[in-house]
Amino acid sequence: MNTYTQTDAFRHVQTAHCENGVTTALLRYHGLDFMSEPLAFGMGSGLFYIQIPFMTVNNGPAISFRTMPGAIFKRTCKALGVAVTRKKFSSQQAAEAFLDQKVKDGVPVGCQVGVFHLTYFPKEYRFHFNAHNLIVFGREDDHYLISDPVMEDVASLSREELTRVRFAQGPLAPKGHIYFPENVKPVTDEMIRKGIATGIRRNVRDMIRIPGNFAGVNGIRHTSGHIRKWRDKLGLKKAGLYLGQIVRMQEEIGTGGGGFRFLYGAFLEEAAGYMQDDRLAVISEDFTRSGDMWRAAAIKMAGVYKGRLTEQKDFDEIADMLLDIRLIEKDAFQKLSRLNLGK
Repeated sequence: MNTYTQTDAFRHVQTAHCENGVTTALLRYHGLDFMSEPLAFGMGSGLFYIQIPFMTVNNGPAISFRTMPGAIFKRTCKALGVAVTRKKFSSQQAAEAFLDQKVKDGVPVGCQVGVFHLTYFPKEYRFHFNAHNLIVFGREDDHYLISDPVMEDVASLSREELTRVRFAQGPLAPKGHIYFPENVKPVTDEMIRKGIATGIRRNVRDMIRIPGNFAGVNGIRHTSGHIRKWRDKLGLKKAGLYLGQIVRMQEEIGTGGGGFRFLYGAFLEEAAGYMQDDRLAVISEDFTRSGDMWRAAAIKMAGVYKGRLTEQKDFDEIADMLLDIRLIEKDAFQKLSRLNLGK
């Protein structure tokens, strides 16, 4: 029996969102025990909103409540002076060989995968989404040990199952994407404070200073305007499917809208301690309120999707809820922009 494991050294971390969890678990494995999911999310400027024009996902609007896949890990590691190795592969055999060598060397690695063929996922959560993240931390015979941060316990995948999800086809195809931190050195509180300040400033830029109408708080207004027109433009059935797609993007793909707002609020509370600035904790309450409102909007959208709500006034109410959310988030980021957090 050829068995390689890291179960004694690597510790599984369950988190709300996959990339935050991979970042947290890998950095903790390398000795950065202070790392938490909110801190990774905030230092990585994870909060975002965009309705991507001229693109659909699962026959619905392409909406994201978070920054580009991979950015949270990259930015957080950079802030802490951690070198990162990333590789993609055109050959499945080369991807398998590289992974096998890292496992044999006892190095836990992050992998980008497609969700649709993840056999340990409940069937209702398997759909075509190729930006999920997990950690491979060992192997027992021909099964790889998987730490998927959104799962309560560790799982396993056969060689064939893992290769299939690593080379899933479609938008954001992972192409065997593998990544891991290297040369991790001790981190000072000053480095953490600088990382927090940089993360906040970048998130301010992305949410209230990004040009155009599709992204940031203006992107929320853009979606609101679409929702108001969908019933007449698309018909009730298709409009309901579009709203259902927003709910899926918000609530099922790694916490989405509401959950990410709660997470950013938790980051600001943690940041207040590092920065010794209670104003951050006060502003965190705005994001908690925004998260509650995103959840309320999702419930209303689900009512249309399920056929319980059918009138134009229901679409108007949802659109108005998004406008209210936009104002809260714009105000919160403007407050953050006025804080002197240092360069």
